[in-house]
Amino acid sequence: MRKVSNAAEESIHHCSFPEAEGKRDERIERSVARMMTIIDLARNIRERHNKPLKTPLRCACSILFFVLLGDGIVHPDADFLDDIAGKLKEYVLEELNVRSLVPCDDTLKYALLRAEPDFSVLGKRLGKHMGIVAKEVKAMSQESILAFEKSGEVTLSGHCLKLTDIKVIRDFKRPDGTTENDVDATGDGDVLVILDLRPDESLYDSGVAREIINRIQKLRKKSALEPTDLVEVYFDSLDQDKAVSQRILHSQEQYIRDAIGSPLLPLSVMPSHAVLVGEESFHGISGISFDIKLARPALVFNSDAIVALYSGNSEFTRYLQTYLLSRDYANLKTEFQQGNGKITVDCIENMPAVSLVLREHVYLTVGDYFCRTNSE
Repeated sequence: MRKVSNAAEESIHHCSFPEAEGKRDERIERSVARMMTIIDLARNIRERHNKPLKTPLRCACSILFFVLLGDGIVHPDADFLDDIAGKLKEYVLEELNVRSLVPCDDTLKYALLRAEPDFSVLGKRLGKHMGIVAKEVKAMSQESILAFEKSGEVTLSGHCLKLTDIKVIRDFKRPDGTTENDVDATGDGDVLVILDLRPDESLYDSGVAREIINRIQKLRKKSALEPTDLVEVYFDSLDQDKAVSQRILHSQEQYIRDAIGSPLLPLSVMPSHAVLVGEESFHGISGISFDIKLARPALVFNSDAIVALYSGNSEFTRYLQTYLLSRDYANLKTEFQQGNGKITVDCIENMPAVSLVLREHVYLTVGDYFCRTNSE
């Protein structure tokens, strides 16, 4: 430390903790605290319905009721709703594994309000009038309760009651046509969290895709591959009915490709000369079973185009393919790059020189060949 600062201590262990500089942002601290509450409440709903976090859900809705501030008046916290819909949204979506998050400031959309007198507070103060006041408190309408929360007081039977005298209870109002297994909610009096638990084919597909990606990543690690090692990934369904896995691979194609860095290829397109570096079978993964094979990038030949180079001589075509397969893959790839996608092969004895064009006569990977031919 003395090399970089003249005033440094002999050791970092002798230094005091640095003092915080600048003002604390109480708003963001309050928003983050409530965000953690939302996450905890939503996880409780998942546990109650046996919905693990790895199972994606459609939607989470958070309703912030009112917050009691220092002036004794309750206020809707618009800042928190802005934060949860903006800066904190991605974090909540990831932590809860939901597709969408809908903040809501309409306290009556998903909740029924009812008022209950706090007998422990009012009993001694009101005495024989307690019964009449309690009856009027329980008879308060939704609008009256909201007005009471906003103003901080209400007069009933000549008695002025404050926020500490009446308990406002919010009962979840389930949307019409839904059951507890479809939509459920829980809250802490400050925030109400609602989860849409209904099954959805697209959510199921994305959940299975995540499981497939997870198995591929674990197989890479098991095969002692480095993150930078290029491999091609092949998938083979072991189910009698392959329609489900085919639908999932089609609908989640881009998501899987982005996650593993290459297209997920059907086993049927793996060439016989592909070099396997890892393989494993998986059974009962989200209801499907499959094989995963990892292979080094392999060349794919357009035999018809190569035969045309040799005026129909198929024997010369086989010799050329054997020669290219014997080449070091990295060096061959570099030659194509340096030649702007072209190389000339003139070193095979008793065979004429030919110019090979990438993606016309040969493909450097099965993935490139598969994607190009499927898009045509």
